Amino acid sequence: MTLPLTILGGYLGAGKTTLINHLLRNANGQRLGILVNEFGDLPIDADLIEAEDDNIVSLSGGCACCSFGDDLLGAIRRLSELETPLDHLLLEASGVALPGAIAANINLISEVNVQSVVVLVDVETLPELLANEYLSDTIILQLVAADIVVLNKTDLVTSGDVDAAKGLIRAHAPDASVFRCAEARVAPALIMADCHFRDYVHGGDHHSHLTAQNLDMRTAVNPQEFARKLAQDNTVLRAKGHILSDQDHRNWTLQLVGKRFHLSLSKRPSTPGVVVIRLQP
Repeated sequence: MTLPLTILGGYLGAGKTTLINHLLRNANGQRLGILVNEFGDLPIDADLIEAEDDNIVSLSGGCACCSFGDDLLGAIRRLSELETPLDHLLLEASGVALPGAIAANINLISEVNVQSVVVLVDVETLPELLANEYLSDTIILQLVAADIVVLNKTDLVTSGDVDAAKGLIRAHAPDASVFRCAEARVAPALIMADCHFRDYVHGGDHHSHLTAQNLDMRTAVNPQEFARKLAQDNTVLRAKGHILSDQDHRNWTLQLVGKRFHLSLSKRPSTPGVVVIRLQP
């Protein structure tokens, strides 16, 4: 049985931390698992934390929090193998991360099923962010990946500002469901709905865009040569997966970011396959 997983994205200050604490306080008996980048930036309110160890923080209501850093697969497996099973996983992406690319990577993991990508938006700062020549591409790519957009902090602006923000969202995420709220107070059932996440092929309006390519790696190759060729391809931003070696007939795990890559023997049985995130001209 796979665990349902929701990805929470959105730029810095949009309200992701506030939303996570709201969901924990209103879990209504559901056991939630929270995935965060690092415990140094643990988003959970102190009064919700019951116990801590090196890998997992126990939270009230039977929930749990796990940091993943560079080992998202390991963190997901730790949470999926808890003695008392969880009901749902929530992954908080960093403010500059592309949640669609994260979803494409998670599609390699058999333990979970991505239910939806939820992107939080600060209604007050959205126009400014979209007008920023350095940030607009990131904001657009976050929006176009969204199954659900939460328009947050609507209590701080006028109704005209809210309508303008909705128009901006519709320009880049016409098929997403949009909910408005204050202080990230959204019904948990809306956030954790199954929206049947589509294949990640998203782009911005007249901007560079990303595509995810799933490579079948069941034919054995030389892992070093394969990784080196990917690293030399200027369109490749990220690659992750498992490669069947033609030398020792074992699976090797590939982690590639830009021109840097790392190969290691796969620690667990895994189906060969690599997801490649590309920049399309």
